[in-house]
Amino acid sequence: MKHLLLLFSVLLLSLQPAAFAATHETTATPDSVSLFAYATRGDDGRSGLRFAWSMDGKHWFEIGRNYGYLRCDYSRWGSQKKMLDPNLKQLPGGEWLCVWKLNDHDGYGQARSKDLIYWEAQQYPRTTSDFEGTRVKAKIAGHEETGTVSQVPWSVVDGLTQTYERNQYRNSLYGERPVQDKERFAGLKSVKATVTAQPEETKEISDLLMGIFFEDINYSADGGLYAELIQNRDFEYEPSDREGDKNWNSTHSWKLEGENATFTISTSDPIHPNNPHYAVLKTNQPGAALTNTGFDGIALKAGEKYDFSLFARIPEGSKSGKLLVRLVDADGTVQGETTVTVSSRSWKTYKAVLTAKASADTHLELHPQSAGEIELDMISLFPQNTFKGRKNGLRPDLAQTLADMHPRFVRFPGGCVAHGDGLKNIYQWKNTIGPLEARKPARNLWGYHQSMGLGYYEYFQFCEDIGAEPLPVLAAGVPCQNSACHGDLRGGQQGGIPMSEMGAYIQDILDLIEWANGDAKKTKWGKIRAESGHPKPFNLKYIGIGNEDLITDVFEERFTMIYLAIKEKYPEIIVVGTVGPFNEGTDYVEGWKLADKLGVPMVDEHYYQSPGWFLHNQDFYDKYDRSKKTKVYLGEYATHIPGRRANMETALTEALYLAALERNGDVVHMSSYAPLLAKDGRTQWNPDLIYFNNREVRPTTGYYVQKLYGQNAGDHYIPSQINLDNQDGRVKLRVGSSIVRDSKTGDVIVKLVNLLPVSIETDVRLPGMDGIQSSATRTVLAGAPETTPLPVTDTIEAGTSFKQELPAYSFTVIRLKTQKGKNKQ
Repeated sequence: MKHLLLLFSVLLLSLQPAAFAATHETTATPDSVSLFAYATRGDDGRSGLRFAWSMDGKHWFEIGRNYGYLRCDYSRWGSQKKMLDPNLKQLPGGEWLCVWKLNDHDGYGQARSKDLIYWEAQQYPRTTSDFEGTRVKAKIAGHEETGTVSQVPWSVVDGLTQTYERNQYRNSLYGERPVQDKERFAGLKSVKATVTAQPEETKEISDLLMGIFFEDINYSADGGLYAELIQNRDFEYEPSDREGDKNWNSTHSWKLEGENATFTISTSDPIHPNNPHYAVLKTNQPGAALTNTGFDGIALKAGEKYDFSLFARIPEGSKSGKLLVRLVDADGTVQGETTVTVSSRSWKTYKAVLTAKASADTHLELHPQSAGEIELDMISLFPQNTFKGRKNGLRPDLAQTLADMHPRFVRFPGGCVAHGDGLKNIYQWKNTIGPLEARKPARNLWGYHQSMGLGYYEYFQFCEDIGAEPLPVLAAGVPCQNSACHGDLRGGQQGGIPMSEMGAYIQDILDLIEWANGDAKKTKWGKIRAESGHPKPFNLKYIGIGNEDLITDVFEERFTMIYLAIKEKYPEIIVVGTVGPFNEGTDYVEGWKLADKLGVPMVDEHYYQSPGWFLHNQDFYDKYDRSKKTKVYLGEYATHIPGRRANMETALTEALYLAALERNGDVVHMSSYAPLLAKDGRTQWNPDLIYFNNREVRPTTGYYVQKLYGQNAGDHYIPSQINLDNQDGRVKLRVGSSIVRDSKTGDVIVKLVNLLPVSIETDVRLPGMDGIQSSATRTVLAGAPETTPLPVTDTIEAGTSFKQELPAYSFTVIRLKTQKGKNKQ
């Protein structure tokens, strides 16, 4: 990186503002200047705290064009995070205090800093005596602004300027993209490379590095991975699930077709208090039908069987009767039908099986065959063909696509879903187990509904079915940092569960561990698990506490209580903490301080970055302090480009970065791309790893990178040296290698990444690695940055030394069998 430091120093000189440069050239720097602190009203302070300086208090020079040195964290995403009328003052001890209005009703925000560059965690008092201050007007870059003035040494302005320029320089690097390479590497010829393994420096790395993170976003659960085909089967959709949608209620997805009948919702005597709404269908004369659209239709497959079930009862005054159940396509053709006879006066489950006549997109119709009244709830249509044949199971093609990645762990149920939108929306695992009619649905933070049909039991079962470690994530006593509920400055993201309720909340977390691992006969929650159909423990080893939270005093207090309680009762459980939503800044620094203080065994890092960031930060974990006991879980990451597309450009930068993660597999214990799934027409976030609709699954190019790493993981890392005939630092930065050994099979896996617009003639040398067989399996993913190619697998001649041409923009995986592996077979 020496050449980058030299370029940085040159760039700093070239970027000095004209007034600043002139001052250096003609006079000595002043002893002190006036510092103007303000936030622009034009954008409601969304750009944060700004600075300008002046020698005379009249002529002002902006420090960093449109650059915010402190942004408000309060309120929901984006435009609602405001900093209004900031007041900056220096305290007697030299520390700076900035206080600002949050909005017109929620009070104030405040933060402290020693240097105006690094700011400590923000606080949000209802009132403050520090807000009053003399405010003046100043013209900054042609606009009149209002703020406060302080007298400061020139070194303060100098530090602020250097911070801005350093960020500008970094942004120029991080703005580099492979799609620009035609100009960047014009005239570049094919490169020659020698990759030499250094087996004498082999080190053990995590065997859990590659995993998946499932969050119910983009309709990933209901209507997605969860195989239920009826939408709003329990009539529990609530207007609060989806802000601004008047049609989002108990009747959503249901419609009464025909005459001489009524369809209403009642709550007078439900199946269970957690499921209070049910349908009342009154028929004066047969002919009408209650219909359900499913999740964008109900896709049938010819010849397959579907389990239909519902809870029903006949109220007093009505007689038992038949209910004709039909699946009808858009042309009115019946593609499957059956009947059930409802006769009970109390809630009873009725079941039947339908066989699809053809592959068709259909809707459900329920036809009463006689006059009378019938009450209905939990109306379900479930394919018998689920992943591993599980009842209440998963859609097989989606689940298999995930299983094919060979994930070593699954993180669930979020993400932001785990800690929810406000205290009342925190995900409660106990509401997601047991009989379906007793589970308590909830608003999904992403603006729809969670039936909880896919609950903790199903998550753990899926992990067991694919041989992955379960990693449940629970809120750290605080809701999502972008919550909307700020009524008393405690209910939103800046507050937490009242201390009087923390004991019960902590017990819920301890109960989860007992539910997962407890003896089926000797423990309360182990018995409950066994009653659900799983007498053997799930062998839970990891538990996440918190999700990219703001590391405030409120968070720290509650996280510490939870962590110490788990450590005391279950010292064998590895707690995964959190260090905020970014790879730098206040939450990252304070999160790591807390982890070091408590000795947290692992922390969860998140960052979504540009191709240039991943390119220029391949040494991110090389710089990790190996004396730390805390390991890293890179829980959420992805390459983002304009338009949020997923293509070869994003996939290859991730492949290059994953090679760096394998190199640092001694400290990076786990990693998972995010988000995982997205349904067509219901996508709220891009890019995602896998897109799908009711009939097809479309993995992205990035999926194949993850899959290749997952299927070709190892538990020993063999360092390698790359020598190129081209010494251009930009070229070197775009060529990567990773060599690992899988001790279970004895296989040696060579991964080679070429992020250049030309091919690389590569000589691979594996000295001192006896027993490698002469043939190997090769998989190549290659294509221009804008394309979305598929990987191609073949067999090549290999051995301890072989040549391999790496196509332009390619990821190559070569798996070599060894004599050790052959003897195992």
